Amino acid sequence: MNKEVLKVMASRLDDEKGAVIILDQTALPNQTIYKTHTTKETIWEAINKLEVRGAPAIGIAAAYGIYVVMNKSLADNFNAFYEEFKTVKSYFSSSRPTAVNLFWALDRMENCLYKNRDKGIAEIKQALREEAEAIRREDEEVCKMIGENALTLLKPGMGLLTHCNAGTIATSKYGTALAPIYLGEERGYGFKVFADETRPLLQGARLTTWELNEAGVDVTLICDNMASIVMKKGWIDAVLVGCDRVAANGDAANKIGTSGVAILAKEYGIPFYVHAPLSTIDMGTKSGEGIEIELRKGEEIYETWFSQPMAPKGIKTYNPAFDVTDAQYITAIITEKGIAYPPYEKSLKDMFEGNQF
Repeated sequence: MNKEVLKVMASRLDDEKGAVIILDQTALPNQTIYKTHTTKETIWEAINKLEVRGAPAIGIAAAYGIYVVMNKSLADNFNAFYEEFKTVKSYFSSSRPTAVNLFWALDRMENCLYKNRDKGIAEIKQALREEAEAIRREDEEVCKMIGENALTLLKPGMGLLTHCNAGTIATSKYGTALAPIYLGEERGYGFKVFADETRPLLQGARLTTWELNEAGVDVTLICDNMASIVMKKGWIDAVLVGCDRVAANGDAANKIGTSGVAILAKEYGIPFYVHAPLSTIDMGTKSGEGIEIELRKGEEIYETWFSQPMAPKGIKTYNPAFDVTDAQYITAIITEKGIAYPPYEKSLKDMFEGNQF
């Protein structure tokens, strides 16, 4: 296995430049471009325009970003610094509405700031930097544990279907849904992966196949509407997906098209596994009905990835970035703390409370 791909970072700090460096994922797989961001406006755009994407990676970039912005603050007292922080936090929160890690990371940075309120401004800034790095470091450990837990459900030689990209560039390392694939590759499992292209932004085609191919994994690209036929042929033994938010009842929001794959998997008797860090599970949202679904510009459907428009200019479009997979279609939710099974209202609650499940 080529482990160099696991060293690719979606974002990192550059203290000399006072910047967060972000891998522009919109340029992959044809170009590997790192952009230097020093202002709240360009960091917001990087998140909103999908230069950085994937729930954990968004959270890490936001934590780095708010540190970079606040490190330039000229405020000389806590109250002024805190008010400035809250303005930047509110601004960043408006960049993507569905991925709960964005809000989780920003809340964690605010808690860090407030916990250090009795210290000087320089010390508070350093504490924010350390917290942002801790968020990244902990995510790497979380992803590895998700991979280890998921691997207990898989056997060597299995055919696996993925949707969207839940790999190393969507996190700090390993990924969520791709973590068991990377760990399995290291251990000689020889998985055969089928990657949905994931219209309209093609994260499966551009990102997942790029990652897995670079790592030496056996990966085959298919169009989204080919998932049924590969299942019917018996080539798929399990479906592995990540998610951007899990409600308390187990409903899971992920990239548009995920719910259709889950319905197909149930029809063919194939287990459907959602990989979710605890930071992605929103116990304050009772069901998927409470998850806000981001709507994006229609040009992404017919224009963005084409040399010329594939539909009449100005045609009416409906372009939700995510859909919600009902809990009834999810075989298990795999976290760093273990594997939750239905009924999720109980198993997820027990997981957060540290009980057996």
